[in-house]
Amino acid sequence: EVRHRASPWQRNLGYPLAMLGLLVLTGISVLIVCFHVLELLLDDAAMPRGIQDASLGQVSFSIFGSFGAALQVVLIFYLMVSSVVGFYSSPLFTHLLPRRQDTPLTKIIGNCVSLLVLSSALPVFSRTLGITRFDLLGDFGRYNWLGNFHIIFLYNMSFAGLTTLCLVKKFSWAVQAELIRALGEER
Repeated sequence: EVRHRASPWQRNLGYPLAMLGLLVLTGISVLIVCFHVLELLLDDAAMPRGIQDASLGQVSFSIFGSFGAALQVVLIFYLMVSSVVGFYSSPLFTHLLPRRQDTPLTKIIGNCVSLLVLSSALPVFSRTLGITRFDLLGDFGRYNWLGNFHIIFLYNMSFAGLTTLCLVKKFSWAVQAELIRALGEER
């Protein structure tokens, strides 16, 4: 219903651009994680431990300078939004989704706790995946498990593999459905 009520500009330009943006952001994040996996295999310095001697403003946290830093911010925001969407899309937590003028206080508290846990995990998540090396004033590099190569390697590989699988599944199924619909209409 929402698609049919959308204006032609939204249907023909807005939705494809949004889908292309999501595809590009997902692809960039998977490429960064794959590059981080290669770094992990070749160099021990790629482990997401704390940076001891780098002061804010004196050392660039991105090899691409300002563009790289802006890209990191966009990717972290994308990961935050996709984590929240994925959380509320999960079959276990769909009942927690708030409804307009029909949300009890316990659901509101549950949503606040869930969003607090997700936002607290985001710096460690982005640092573990190698998207950023910035400490975010919390010195998240002090966690002992961030020095364990096997955990970090498996975490990165599972993220890259599952994200690629979801991407291929979503886009290949969408293309298959469109082809079937187009071929079915021609008959």
